[in-house]
Amino acid sequence: MTEVSKTEINKKLNTDYKITWCPGCPNFRILESAKVVLSNLMKQGYKQENFAMACGIGCHGKIFDYLNISGFYGLHGRTIPTAIGLKLGNPNLNVIAFAGDGDTYSEGVEHFVSAGKHNANVALFVHDNQSFSLTTGQPTPTSEKGFKNKIDYSGAKLTNPINPLMLALSSGITFIARANARDVQGTAKIMEAAIKHKGFAFVEIIQDCIVFNIPINNRDKDMYYLKKIPATKDETIKLMQEYDYNINDGKIALGIFWKEERLTLEDQFPQLQNMIKNKIIGWKNLKR
Repeated sequence: MTEVSKTEINKKLNTDYKITWCPGCPNFRILESAKVVLSNLMKQGYKQENFAMACGIGCHGKIFDYLNISGFYGLHGRTIPTAIGLKLGNPNLNVIAFAGDGDTYSEGVEHFVSAGKHNANVALFVHDNQSFSLTTGQPTPTSEKGFKNKIDYSGAKLTNPINPLMLALSSGITFIARANARDVQGTAKIMEAAIKHKGFAFVEIIQDCIVFNIPINNRDKDMYYLKKIPATKDETIKLMQEYDYNINDGKIALGIFWKEERLTLEDQFPQLQNMIKNKIIGWKNLKR
């Protein structure tokens, strides 16, 4: 990645909306990472007007107001099909999707699993703070064992969290990565690789929740970056299983765990290939 100045980022990608995230929320840093990578891509020749985003409902979804690109603010759990719909409507767009752990792994889990099968050229960034924080702290599928919440403050949650990376791998997703929201440049680098990947890309962004899930915070000491993409699926699985999303339970690897090239959704439709080749915007302009 090339260095992008703060002035360049603010000039093109800021909006006038007041940011209403909790002061100190890592979403501020994820937003900054998104601005860094989009600014960097625009310096490489990508056009701002060719980016589009889909967002779900949750704290993450407010990024729709703060990032100056077009898009669609969808329903809870429906971020992925909304993003794929944008891509099908205009395959020349660079479509990115922002979703939360509840948004993706609870209501939206069926879409997450299907995303690997269809392999649309979309990049999904999941803000994972292991709680439904917008609705004040209910557990999500990645909430740690013993999670205390408004439903059960005793911390009697006996079930273990799911491992989203393992779920993504078993679902056939062709790009799987994990980032740390605290590291703006590191996250931006991973996001850029995801956007450039041809096929469905999934990046899990580990973030703290400074109000509703305090026990999971400050995990930087357990995190390390992979030096390279694992060479085999067995090695990938071993690294994915190092961390099971419980508190102080294993090292947390960051970086790209899996990457493969496979036929994309767009590759399977001559109409979409025609639109991409001839830069046709909108199906109404497609000659039949």
